[in-house]
Amino acid sequence: MTTYNDKSRRAFLSLCLKGGASVAALTSLQLHALSNTLNSTNLTDYKALVCIFLHGGSDSLNMLVPTSGQYRTNYEQSRQNLVVTDAISLTTKTQFEGGVGLHPSMSSLTPIFDSGQLAFVGGVGTLMAPTTLTDYKSKSVSLPGHLFSHNDQQATWMHGQEKISLNTGWGARMLERLNQHSSFTSNISLAGSNPWQTGVNTSPYALSRSGVMKINPLSGYQPQVDHVKGIIDRLLANTNNPIQDAYANRLGRSISNVQNMNNLLEQAPTLTTQFSDNDLSQQLAAVAKSLSIQAQTGSQRQIFFVSLGGFDTHDEQLTRQPALFSTLATALSEFQSAVNELALQNNVTTFTMSDFGRTLTSNGDGTDHGWAGNQLLMGGAVNGQDLHGTMLDQQVNGPLDVGGGRLIPQYANEQYFAPIAKWFGLPESEIYELFPNSRNFDTFAMPLFNM
Repeated sequence: MTTYNDKSRRAFLSLCLKGGASVAALTSLQLHALSNTLNSTNLTDYKALVCIFLHGGSDSLNMLVPTSGQYRTNYEQSRQNLVVTDAISLTTKTQFEGGVGLHPSMSSLTPIFDSGQLAFVGGVGTLMAPTTLTDYKSKSVSLPGHLFSHNDQQATWMHGQEKISLNTGWGARMLERLNQHSSFTSNISLAGSNPWQTGVNTSPYALSRSGVMKINPLSGYQPQVDHVKGIIDRLLANTNNPIQDAYANRLGRSISNVQNMNNLLEQAPTLTTQFSDNDLSQQLAAVAKSLSIQAQTGSQRQIFFVSLGGFDTHDEQLTRQPALFSTLATALSEFQSAVNELALQNNVTTFTMSDFGRTLTSNGDGTDHGWAGNQLLMGGAVNGQDLHGTMLDQQVNGPLDVGGGRLIPQYANEQYFAPIAKWFGLPESEIYELFPNSRNFDTFAMPLFNM
């Protein structure tokens, strides 16, 4: 029989969860996750990573396109009705045959690129070892599992390696290796629970676009107030049961975290930078607000996660892709402006991930799941105004095409992640443990940062 007390207890816990407590704070009874005793590594600076995940598999081979020569001819022959005809020519430090053009819907990024605060990473994807077309066909090298699958490839990007038995993300593992995970403010998500921020001893703190909902169960109808107060007292009271005590301590910290975060956010300065009224811009506005109170939180390292969906463009790509690219570029431009306003441009790095690239060939109205693609990296510490990696030759049935216009990556995503981890403060020895397959490559071949 369910009693009124049971119902009230569940209702109160539900209220706490809605109030912005950590995604796993009130549901996990794993004792190792209840410890808050690790000392932070002595760090003398502050750094933050902002991960933007583009859900669905972005056709980033149309984000960066060749502008001349045989590369352009191959591109036009392969992309057919999806060709970008008015790309913005970029002047990159590294010269590439065929040049580098940016999708016109992303024009708001050109000032950031020209200022040196934006770089692109070309020809990157999931790999376990360097792979040629011959290797692929003969199966002479190990390949990532379940290529072209949304869920599996998203997991591989967020875990930082093939999952197998791994259930932690590389963002969370970095915090834990630096002993920077004990503060709830070090690991903040604006897009819910995700593998990238999930570790052994840390999980993302869920923040809404407007901050954290206040928990205020002690107002309103007095009999109910008295009843709820009694529930709180019982939940937080010491017992002879270590599990219950640990749970109560966790609950108490969660309530305190909500209150503390709200107090800090209420003191956040008003930025002159204006953010657009789209979901990604609003997520990044909340990140900027959180960055503005960094000094008060005391966190030396922070990771943030935001996302933008809709990139699975099997159809209506000519309509959907320009809108998506415009939203992404606008949000990035606004966010970097806010970071510069906060004078944190050298302390904050923003980067993208996505499930995979897409096929070169058109299905008539869009593209299908591919492999290699392009990513972007933004911030004052970035070795910007350049394309790192390579500009892929978009040739159907060429030396990189495994079939259907799916191109083999020339750089592994772990080669993309490793310099980011190094900038974040991890020593190289730990980076090889964090990304074990990176040993199979020239791990730091791409000079992504000014270090």
